Amino acid sequence: MSFVFDTDLQRFEKEVLESSSAILVDFWADWCPPCKALTPVLERVVRDLSGEVQLAKIEVDEGENMKLAGRYKLRGFPTVILFRGGAELGRFSSAKPEHWVRQFLKDHL
Repeated sequence: MSFVFDTDLQRFEKEVLESSSAILVDFWADWCPPCKALTPVLERVVRDLSGEVQLAKIEVDEGENMKLAGRYKLRGFPTVILFRGGAELGRFSSAKPEHWVRQFLKDHL
């Protein structure tokens, strides 16, 4: 089973908000160097946790995905929001080192 998946505006409600699992949502953009630095860190941490949390990636410049960035009042990219059962448990912005991401998850799960 893959713990990392791409989602979009149309699938967000079902795949993220209706899920009972903890899901990190990575709002990123292709033109954003910090986004490209953070993604492999998030993927590694999520895979190491083997299902304790999943990672949903949303490319904000694709289709209507920017509407989600507006809905969650994102001010910059990357922004990562942790959801469980439709509720936001925490968020952070900008690239972070792996140990920081692990501590964020430990503090919020």
